[in-house]
Amino acid sequence: MRKLITSLGLGASAAGVCMLLAAPASAAALTTSSHFDVTYPDKRPAQTYYVHNTAELKNGMVTGKSSVNWQILDDQVVDLSKRFTSFKITSRIEERLTKTGEDHVVTSKTCDLTTLVNDNYTWFLDEAANRCVPQSSLYDGEVFWSTDSTIVYDIEGDGKGAITQQLTGSPLIHG
Repeated sequence: MRKLITSLGLGASAAGVCMLLAAPASAAALTTSSHFDVTYPDKRPAQTYYVHNTAELKNGMVTGKSSVNWQILDDQVVDLSKRFTSFKITSRIEERLTKTGEDHVVTSKTCDLTTLVNDNYTWFLDEAANRCVPQSSLYDGEVFWSTDSTIVYDIEGDGKGAITQQLTGSPLIHG
């Protein structure tokens, strides 16, 4: 009986260690949203742009996406003018060694949304067209993971050149 109890105890201990070392199979998607306003130098109506950065653990891989939505601040206006000469988002999957450490880019992708933004004065849906998805990365539970993004846009006719918006990254995935 003592051998049986010892065997069961060792088996349970080994299973516990394996569970501690194994990465979670999947986790809920963690999203942070941020926004910024764009004011044009003429009579074009101001707009608000919303960016949703999402990080998720799926089948041992860290996946990420950055989605952009926008609307005109004055609901009664329809603006079909060209607003941007360029509107690009770069979405990044980042890792850091400690919770408060420095981010290191693991994968990134830049998506050109200029035509989409100029052709649609408002966009509320989350579809492939307004999403930027970098390549997934193999999960390491020892580091902290997030999805972050930057938008660089150039307003048509303002003469100021490119403007960069750093956006709030997703919550961290760890463990």
